[in-house]
Amino acid sequence: MRVRELAEWLACTYEGDGEKRLTGVAPVESAGSSDLSFVNNPKAFRQAQSSSAGCLIVPPDFDNPGGRTLIRSAEPRAAFARAVARLLPPPPVEPGVHPAAFVSPGAQLGEAVSVGAFACIEEGARIGAGTRIGSGCAIGRRVHVGQQCILYPNVTVYDDVEMGDRVILHAGCVIGADGFGFALSGGRYEKFPQVGRVAIGDDVEIGANSCVDRAALGVTWIGDGAKLDNMVHVAHNCRIGKHVVVAAQTGFSGGVVVEDYAVIGGQVGIGDKARIESGAVLGSGCGVLSSKIVRGGQVVWGTPARPLKEHLEQLANLARLPAMRSELAALRRRIEELERR
Repeated sequence: MRVRELAEWLACTYEGDGEKRLTGVAPVESAGSSDLSFVNNPKAFRQAQSSSAGCLIVPPDFDNPGGRTLIRSAEPRAAFARAVARLLPPPPVEPGVHPAAFVSPGAQLGEAVSVGAFACIEEGARIGAGTRIGSGCAIGRRVHVGQQCILYPNVTVYDDVEMGDRVILHAGCVIGADGFGFALSGGRYEKFPQVGRVAIGDDVEIGANSCVDRAALGVTWIGDGAKLDNMVHVAHNCRIGKHVVVAAQTGFSGGVVVEDYAVIGGQVGIGDKARIESGAVLGSGCGVLSSKIVRGGQVVWGTPARPLKEHLEQLANLARLPAMRSELAALRRRIEELERR
């Protein structure tokens, strides 16, 4: 693809050789003469000076004294992501049902659906047009999968789950398993029936080996555009808002509400019925206590989670403890000396 064609497709301006052909993408430090790369931070700015990249996507204020071939964008990283999809499109999906797959006569498959080997699609399931069901997937009864979705191998979707269009579920995801609900009675735990369901919006991506549990009653909800990393656990009756980003190994207890555009780091633990308001940021490894409210736009860290400034001050005080202990011991010795006198 020529530089000028790519720039026009991205609705961006270009400088330099618009007829140069681009055939690949690469990091700025290792890109070759036919590769596209991007510049988005001070380190990349420095590397760009010696880069052999055929074209760079750069911010509007990037200085170009050497007359390089550039595409200017207000959001270089996002523009590069779109360009990668254009330059290196995924292989076309072969529609059809593999002979080794099982599709119930009562299931409905839209146009151009692909079903891999040993997949199982049960009674009443509806699969939207252009969706790809990988090998070994299990799709339960009355499941609705939207259009242009991708379910990678060995995804399990329990009964009565609903998901929108362009949803991506990576290998090993389990959607709609029972929530962890038990009632102690007579010295033993009785299982609380989990008769709710899971609803997933459009453009959601859920990483490998993640689990989203069905509601005990009602709905566990994942909003449009939410992105969950690998090994994330969403418990029963949680509500994850639109465009929420969650890093790996994070766990949500039952009834947690996360509002739109929150950002949650890796290995975060969130207690039951906590609320994370819109735009809040939870740093990696922090712990949010049950029923706690993290206010909108607030950045919190540590366990229990507290405002970042307060957390950093406490870390600084902890770092001073050895010196303070030595000072205290010296003061004690002086007091003892004075008392002896």
